[in-house]
Amino acid sequence: MSPGIGLMKRRLEKEKDAIALAISGIAKQYDKKPEDLKTLETKYHSDAGDWYVALGWDDKKAIVKMDSVLGTITEIKEI
Repeated sequence: MSPGIGLMKRRLEKEKDAIALAISGIAKQYDKKPEDLKTLETKYHSDAGDWYVALGWDDKKAIVKMDSVLGTITEIKEI
């Protein structure tokens, strides 16, 4: 029997872990250097267990949604 979601250890426990994953995802998808990306805002949704990180580069911005338990990017939305 596997533990419930509340008993599982989160892979993205800290804000810095979420930022690192978001930067990695944007750098890979948009072929950008990580040092060119700027963190604009971070939010954690405690009910859903999701991190949201807004990043900016050049004249573009994107919001990266991540599942904190799985430690994966679930959505990248350019705004």
